[in-house]
Amino acid sequence: MCGRFYLDVAAEEMIEYFGLSSAPQITPHYNIAPSQQIAAIKSKGNIRELVKLHWGLIPSWAKDKKFAYRTINARAETIDSKPSYRTAFKHRRCLIPASGYFEWKATDQGKQPYCITSDNGKPFAFAGLYEHWESSQGEKIDSCTIVVTEAKGDIATIHDRMPVILSPDNYDAWLNKETKDLEILKPLLLSHESDNLHLFPVSRNVNSPGNNSPDNVKPI
Repeated sequence: MCGRFYLDVAAEEMIEYFGLSSAPQITPHYNIAPSQQIAAIKSKGNIRELVKLHWGLIPSWAKDKKFAYRTINARAETIDSKPSYRTAFKHRRCLIPASGYFEWKATDQGKQPYCITSDNGKPFAFAGLYEHWESSQGEKIDSCTIVVTEAKGDIATIHDRMPVILSPDNYDAWLNKETKDLEILKPLLLSHESDNLHLFPVSRNVNSPGNNSPDNVKPI
């Protein structure tokens, strides 16, 4: 799964790595948690734009926003069949930029947090879905979920699930709203980047979402 990640990328790097025409400076956050507003990249025509979305997807048909507590992650295996995600999978796909993410490994001394980054130190993008929800009282929320799949390589020694990290070569295909063919979309979730990751143990301070410090991503 993916229940916590971090983002520390300058605006110039966001533009370079994710093909944006422009990007605001994003304040670094070293412990991003569900229910927070997170950066995401949507396609508007041929232009990629950076937006803020609530982490925890709320389908348009949901009765209330509490639905979001159950939908921070969407399983790649059932993304095209589960009512919560299947429409967004066809029509509303996004990239969620990250510098790395956290996972916890069970040990005799309790759960040990690990930080997972790219081995070259560059940011990457999770496969995401987004939705627009409006309450009967007129409250509007744009929300998202992170797609997860079976863990591979060294990640599998920590946890059996991991976020889908898309190859940059697949960004266009994932964001293209004209693409609705499952035979094109599903393989994008299989050919994810899992071989070029670096993982290391970090301080248990990251266990609390309130601890937002660069120390969270330093090896111990």
